[in-house]
Amino acid sequence: MAGMVEGVAAGVPFVAVPPVDPDAPAALVAGWHLMDAPAGERAMAEAVPMAGLQAWRVYFGLPLSGARLPGGGPEEVFRRASEDAVLNVFEPVTEQAAAEFPAALAELRDRLPGASGPLGVFGGSAGSIVALEVLARGDTGIAAAAVASPVVQLAPVIAANERRFGVTYTWTERSRAVAARYDYVDRAAELTVPLLLVAGADDDIAVREPAEALHGKLGAELVTVDGMAHEFPPGTPAAAGVDAAFTEWFARRLRG
Repeated sequence: MAGMVEGVAAGVPFVAVPPVDPDAPAALVAGWHLMDAPAGERAMAEAVPMAGLQAWRVYFGLPLSGARLPGGGPEEVFRRASEDAVLNVFEPVTEQAAAEFPAALAELRDRLPGASGPLGVFGGSAGSIVALEVLARGDTGIAAAAVASPVVQLAPVIAANERRFGVTYTWTERSRAVAARYDYVDRAAELTVPLLLVAGADDDIAVREPAEALHGKLGAELVTVDGMAHEFPPGTPAAAGVDAAFTEWFARRLRG
């Protein structure tokens, strides 16, 4: 992508794509990728480029991915997930990514020319939990948010993964508390800025039903992409559907 900036901000790997007019003030839209495809910051930028926005688009790398994979690589992440997906993967990834966001954002505001306008956040699947958590914490002045293949309740997704991988997850008091914390239907009152939900028509019911519940509870905007399951790899019709929805949403919500 022309003009793409790649680097590290406050310890967080990122790629950033400049606005249409690099000489004019710009919004800043920042987000997090999936653990499924697109499973990295560059892949997310390719899948959801949001070209045409007068905004810097920043794609952060999640902890336990890309440059921050542990020793042993993806196999080690899978091993940790197989031992306890909630406590070994979802909780540490979400907590670290949400905690490191304010400092990374502040650094990028200084480093990216003209990135002084309104802030939007976005995410997909595991990255959507981070976006929702950042949104709920409310400490970075977010004007609008958008999530695709959204995990708005963690417990049903763990059940879906049990079906997917043919395993049984053993819940504990601690993991139930984590799942309760990542239940944004229950925490809907904390999501106080305009929110777009983008769901695949063919995604698992564990994703679609909670998204519909949050849509009903918040009055959030919900877009369903026909033919899309959970993933939206770069260059696919599913990615094009997510990209179109995100682009239109942020163009409308981040003016001024």
